[in-house]
Amino acid sequence: FEHATTHLVDVARRPRAERFDVVLELHGGPRSSWLTWATGAPERIGYDIQGRRWQYTRMVHRPHGLQPRHSVANQWALLSALPGWPGLQPDPSRDPAEMPLDRVADARIAERLRTAGVGPGHEVTVIHVSAGNPFRRWPEPAFATLVAGLAAGDHCRRIVLSSGPSDRTAADRIAHAARQELGPARAHQVLDFGDVDLAELRALIARSALFVGGDSGPLHIASTTRTPVVGIYGPTLAARSAPWRDPQIPTESLYVDGLPCRPCDQRACAPGDFRCLTRIAPQTVMAAAERVLAQTARVRAHS
Repeated sequence: FEHATTHLVDVARRPRAERFDVVLELHGGPRSSWLTWATGAPERIGYDIQGRRWQYTRMVHRPHGLQPRHSVANQWALLSALPGWPGLQPDPSRDPAEMPLDRVADARIAERLRTAGVGPGHEVTVIHVSAGNPFRRWPEPAFATLVAGLAAGDHCRRIVLSSGPSDRTAADRIAHAARQELGPARAHQVLDFGDVDLAELRALIARSALFVGGDSGPLHIASTTRTPVVGIYGPTLAARSAPWRDPQIPTESLYVDGLPCRPCDQRACAPGDFRCLTRIAPQTVMAAAERVLAQTARVRAHS
């Protein structure tokens, strides 16, 4: 605890030294709100949450509970507390989530794809197979079936599995199982690509035909590109977390509807079997992937 507190104080010193005029606190958690207060900024804007109010100079109401309101809209509301704010409503077509492309990282990814044997006639799909907690982690066998099915659907497809550093072995297991299912003639379609950093992941997704993954950081990185996305939502709501960008970009959000336990706070699975994830079949995800790929092909054919 003492080490964690010392680290937090050290982190706080950097923004305080910058002497910011205005700080917006987008998270609402205890550490982030304390760090906002520690900046010493004359204007500190955050959500009206009990126990945090003393750390802000201006507060904005945020609906309590797991409401079907997009997180971008929640955060955009903080701007309303700025003096002179014109009151514009957020529009994903006009105000998409952005992450600038790192040209150096993009060049590295281009070379890695070339080294992996990916050429102009190939179609890359990025499948992110990990998540920060088990409540958002689709089962490994389901991922393996999906990878094999997508690769088998077209000999030009190349599949890249991404994961967090701690889940690299899981990605390797999924790749091995998918290659076994595909057989020797098509096993090469599942690439042995290795780890990428965040800038490289953004570049890789932008060069790909499709991204598939759960509600985690990489899906939101994918949202900053024009690459079609198939999102797998277990205990979370697509209405809160789906890509915030041009709605014309093919996107599908998959979830199990009608579960009384969904959404949940991801502290304990009430039924105990993570049914919000395990009831999403690989065939369902595969069908969604084929739909967005077909939609993209149609758009290109008419452009």
